[in-house]
Formats: sequence, C-alpha cells, structure tokens
Amino acid sequence: MHAAAGGLVVDMKFGVSTFVTDEGVRPGPLGAALEQRGLSSLFLAEHSHIPASRETPYPDGGDLPRKYYRTLDPFVALTAAAAATRELTVGTGIALLPQRDLIHTANESASLDLVSGGRFVLGVGVGWNREEMRNHGVDPATRGALMNEQLEALRRLWTEEQAEFHGRFVDFDPVYAWPKAAATPHPPIYVGGESPAALRRTVAFGDGWLPRPHTTPDQIRQAQAWFADHGKPDVPMAIFGAPADEKTIAGWAEAGVDHVTFMLETAPESDTLRELDEFAAFAERYAG
Repeated sequence: MHAAAGGLVVDMKFGVSTFVTDEGVRPGPLGAALEQRGLSSLFLAEHSHIPASRETPYPDGGDLPRKYYRTLDPFVALTAAAAATRELTVGTGIALLPQRDLIHTANESASLDLVSGGRFVLGVGVGWNREEMRNHGVDPATRGALMNEQLEALRRLWTEEQAEFHGRFVDFDPVYAWPKAAATPHPPIYVGGESPAALRRTVAFGDGWLPRPHTTPDQIRQAQAWFADHGKPDVPMAIFGAPADEKTIAGWAEAGVDHVTFMLETAPESDTLRELDEFAAFAERYAG
C-alpha cells in the first residue's frame, strides 16, 4: 500500500493503452520505455481493417481517427514489446474476438504468454463497427452469443489435453492444441464493456473487467456489488484509456480500482517518450 496524493492510501498500478500503427513509435521501444519508467502494462487496440463505407458511426462522435485505419496486429506488436522487457504486462485492449478465428487466437495467445513468461492478458470485446464484423462473416446481432461460446471453448483449448466444443456458433471435435500457456491455469481474460451483457460475461467467463474511463466510481461500486451477488467478489479491474487526472483517479481508487491505463496518443518515438515521462511523473506523485 502506498500513500497517494491527497493522503489517500492505495495500491494501484499504472500502465498505458494505445494504438500501435505504422506511423508511430514501434512496439519494442515503447515497451522498453514503459518498463524503464516504472509503468506496469501495455494494452493494445485491434482493428484488422476499416471498411470504406463507414456506415457505423464512431462511438465517440465525429470522424474516425486516423490511428484506427493503421493498427498493427496486437499479438505481433505485443510479442515485440514482451521481447524488449522483463516484467511488463502485455495485453489486448481489446481483441475483437467475434471477428477472429478461435483456434488461431488460442494458439497466438498461448504462444505470446509462453514467450513472455506468463505476462499476457487477453482483453476481449464484441466490437462496434458492424461493417468490419460483416467482412469477417459475423452477424452483428449475434456477436455477443458467439463470443460467449468462444470464451468457453478458448478455456478448453488452453487447458485440456484433447479439447472439444459443440455449440451453436463454435463446433469442433477433439483436438490437440499446443502450446499451453505459461500462466496457470491460463492467461487471464479481461472482459471489456459496461453493459449488462458485459457484466454477465465477466461473471461467466472472465478473470477481470476492463471498463472505459467514462465509468464513474459509483458505477464501479455497483458493478462490484453485482459481481459479489453473483458469486464473483473481488473481480480485478483495469480502467482502459484514462486521462491523467488526479481527481478522477482518486475517485476510482476509493472505489477499489487496482489498475489504470492512461490513453497514449499515437505519435513518433520522441513525442511518445515525452508523454510517457509525464505519465510516469504522475504515477510516481500519486503513489507517493
């Protein structure tokens, strides 16, 4: 436990969420810079492509930012970051699981966890861009039900000698799926989103919760109570893409949040390092 700014006693970790693109800092130097500054995690976004039609509105309003069009594959980028570090937690924030081949995802996740020495976190979500989903053969109306089956099947692929699954959307006879992850029993799954469906998914399939920064301390407390009422107390959570705002983070700390990731804008390495210096100074001041 540490004495934070304002006298609040917390035990909170700080990391970064970002989009790694071909126009910004490379993931290896980014990971090394985070670890050198005492920041604990790197969560990377995923978009395989952006359909030119742009019929689905951007959830934050306005034009879709350029970084969405140019995002590197997060598993490749996180492998580079893991290879450049020794302790940094590397995670997807979020992997668009309904758009992914499940068996490839199981293999990629276990491989990344193995080569990183058990430092991988699989953050997952259903996604928002309906045209992108349809390009992957996914019906937006059933993507939540699909992901529920994927998560259940994923845990079997990670942990069982011969895994099989027979559902409405996911169906395979017994298979051998190696490697197995370094983490026991498997890499933690953090479920993104704040909807009732996301909360139910966290209880049923998740090891942690990945809410976005508009989630208030009261909403955090309500979710914690709901998790406890449904047999899952003390769910770890990481706020995804937060501002470095002391009042906001103090509220989350009082509500029991144990991990906050700052939103790092995609930029060249020199600009990125300056922003990381500011995040590190904030985290050091806050932890005391």
